[in-house]
Amino acid sequence: MTGPGHKLRAVWALGLLPLLIAAGDGACRLCKPTDVTEQPSAEREIPLSIEITTRLDFSRAALSGSGGGQIEVDPQSGSRRVDGGIVDLGGSALAGTAVVHGMPGRAVRIDMPPSARMTSSTGGVVEITGLRTSLSGSPRLDPTGRLEFSFGGRLQLRGNASGTFRARIPITAQYE
Repeated sequence: MTGPGHKLRAVWALGLLPLLIAAGDGACRLCKPTDVTEQPSAEREIPLSIEITTRLDFSRAALSGSGGGQIEVDPQSGSRRVDGGIVDLGGSALAGTAVVHGMPGRAVRIDMPPSARMTSSTGGVVEITGLRTSLSGSPRLDPTGRLEFSFGGRLQLRGNASGTFRARIPITAQYE
């Protein structure tokens, strides 16, 4: 079986092999399921996340009478100011700090309530008013997708509330 017809058939079979392979690739592309809602990875929006890195702390104080008073922690400088019938018992007051992570360069809006109620384990209630952040203008995430800011406010003390007070202050972030 070494005649000229046998050689022709072998060449013909080898000649079709590249076409069969190419046809196989084309069929796979046609049969491959696609998701029309999928976006390229560069365009996918990264969800925003907020991490509180330092809790707002008004430090230690006492009321000298029944008149009340306030302790203010400035979000820009972190400094504390005591007014009214408050006696400063020392310690460090701290502005709260937070870090937002998301899409690099995107503008964000940070929201927090203007006030919050703090409670103690003994049932005492005090209020934080004038809650604000150190952000100004239109804040944007940096090239690494990060935005750090601080927050502060005024702790209003009235009556005979005592104890260690705690509160959860909801801070939200969203893309503009």
